[in-house]
Amino acid sequence: MAKKSNSAKFYGTGRRKSSIARVYLVPGTGKITVNKRDIDEYFGLETLKVVVKQPLVLTGTSDKYDVLVNVRGGGTTGQAGAIRHGISRALLQVDSDEYRSTLKKAGFLTRDPRMKERKKYGLKAARRAPQFSKR
Repeated sequence: MAKKSNSAKFYGTGRRKSSIARVYLVPGTGKITVNKRDIDEYFGLETLKVVVKQPLVLTGTSDKYDVLVNVRGGGTTGQAGAIRHGISRALLQVDSDEYRSTLKKAGFLTRDPRMKERKKYGLKAARRAPQFSKR
C-alpha cells in the first residue's frame, strides 16, 4: 500500500486481555492522548508509557503523528498492550510496505491470545483448591 495524503486520519483497533483500544493517527508533533487525557496523566508507570510508544520509536514516526486513543476495559497493563497493538495496526494503514516487516519482527502485530482462565466449581479460583487437612 502506497503513502496516502497528509491530511488523512489512520485507524487501528488493538486488543489485549479484556481491553479494547481504538487508535487514530493524525499528522502532528507526537502528542499522545488517551481518553482525552495526556499519556503522562493517564499512565502512572513509566514502563507502560514505554510500551505504548514502542511501535512509534521502532518505525521512527514518534514525532510525525499525534495519537488519539479511546480505550476501555481491563487494567492499565492490558490497556497499554491494546494501545500498542492499535498503534501498530494504524501504522500499517500509513505505509504497509515500509513498516510491516519491522513491526512483525518485533511481534507488535500479533494479538496476544492469553486470557484469564475461568473459575471452576469446587475450587476457590481457576486452579486453586481449598485447603486440605487429613485430620
